[in-house]
Formats: sequence, C-alpha cells, structure tokens
Amino acid sequence: MKDQSDRAAADEIGASETEFYVRPGEPGHNQNKEVVWARWQKKRTFVRALEGTYGELVKELFTQPRVYRSNDLKWKGGPQLYSKTPINPGHARVAQAIECHLNVLAPNTGGQKHGHMNSAVLYIIKGKGHDVHDGKKMEYEAGDAMIVENACVHQHFNDSNDEMIILTMKAKPLFLFMHMLFQKNVKLPSSELPPGAADYLPPARL
Repeated sequence: MKDQSDRAAADEIGASETEFYVRPGEPGHNQNKEVVWARWQKKRTFVRALEGTYGELVKELFTQPRVYRSNDLKWKGGPQLYSKTPINPGHARVAQAIECHLNVLAPNTGGQKHGHMNSAVLYIIKGKGHDVHDGKKMEYEAGDAMIVENACVHQHFNDSNDEMIILTMKAKPLFLFMHMLFQKNVKLPSSELPPGAADYLPPARL
C-alpha cells in the first residue's frame, strides 16, 4: 500500500521535479531536478466523500487503525524544511476533520512565509526558534506550545545550530469543508543551506 501511494504521488510530479531533496554527492543528485512541495502545488484530498449507507460507514470506521507510524513515511522537501503528514483525510480514513504533520528545520533556517484561514497548534519537540505573525515576533523552545491564530501571515524560524522539530495539529479539513478556503504562500523556503549546515539531513527515525 505504501509503495502504491508513493507511486501515485510521483505520478503527479513532473519529469524535471522531485519531492525528495538529494544532497550533492548522493546517487541522483546530478539529475538536476527541482524540489517541489506537492502538497502546496498538486491536487490532493482535503476532505473525503462520505458515500454508502450509515451502517457501512460506521463499520469501516471501526476497522481503521488508530496508530500511525511516522517512520513509515519519507521526509519530503528540503534542503531547509522537511515535512511528513501521517494523519489527514487523504492518508488516514479515521480522520476527517484534523490534520497532523511533522516539520523539521535545518540549523539556522526558516520555513515558508504563508497564511491560511484555520488556526493551528505547534508543539516544539526539539530546538529553539521564533515565529513572525503579521510582523510580530514570538520566541519559543522545546516543550513550548504555540498558537497560530486564524488568517494571519506567519513564518517559522530555527535560531539554533541544531535542527528544530515541530509537531503541528490543526482542524484545516473542517475549515476547508466550510468553504474558508483562502490560503497562500508568500515566500517559499530557500533552496540553499546556510554555512555550516551543508551536510544536514532530517532524523532517520521520526
């Protein structure tokens, strides 16, 4: 099933594009493919259709797994920002109203500058950094939880010489279902790593 989903995602990516960053010197680096974020640029499932009888839907719900291992998913993106989404309506049929994803920022880097209608909760698993919400700076460190308020333009930054790991939880599918659709990337993450971080790779077991 995992191989089929990986192939399906690959089918949506152009021949000159890839979702997976390849460091210089590693196999495939000389293919000169542009790293793209399919979840920002390609068709995906935001909310699933509920079709069938009520009894069928309830029966299917009770057959779904309740534990989803992020280790089963590849990190996408890079070289500054990596992400994986273990739970959303497209990946987990037990979830229809929530989305949960992991982000990793390389040392002294930043994520995309963007905005969306839904709020979000970010739990800082590792590292130290700050956010900018509509021009206001807010600092945080491992163990902190931060709220991204509705409809603000924001960006995440890693201020340390080590990686920063963030768990994000949000009711984005529910907002989209209610036609609160507006979201936009103002600026994408850089395609270059800062000095001293050229060899960075996201954690292999997370």
